[in-house]
Amino acid sequence: MSHAFYSDAADKARAELSRSEQAAVESVRRALEDDPDPDRARGLPDADPGSESYVIELLPEQTGGRGISVVYRYAQDLDACLILWLIAGP
Repeated sequence: MSHAFYSDAADKARAELSRSEQAAVESVRRALEDDPDPDRARGLPDADPGSESYVIELLPEQTGGRGISVVYRYAQDLDACLILWLIAGP
């Protein structure tokens, strides 16, 4: 089991989401603790050889509001995920 944390920027953005959007993002955070490399994650370029970066796209149907991209980095040696950004659509 991994650990998943919010960066300061992601935590600030999360506070500005609606309750249903927050619940959807929190469900992603909990799922990352079970599987930090889920099938629905898309890999992103990462300059650090000790980590891997991914994005999970949440559709408006999943959030009850806007579409949200959850961008995170997984460090295998720490067995931890850091949610870097939450990008909410219009």
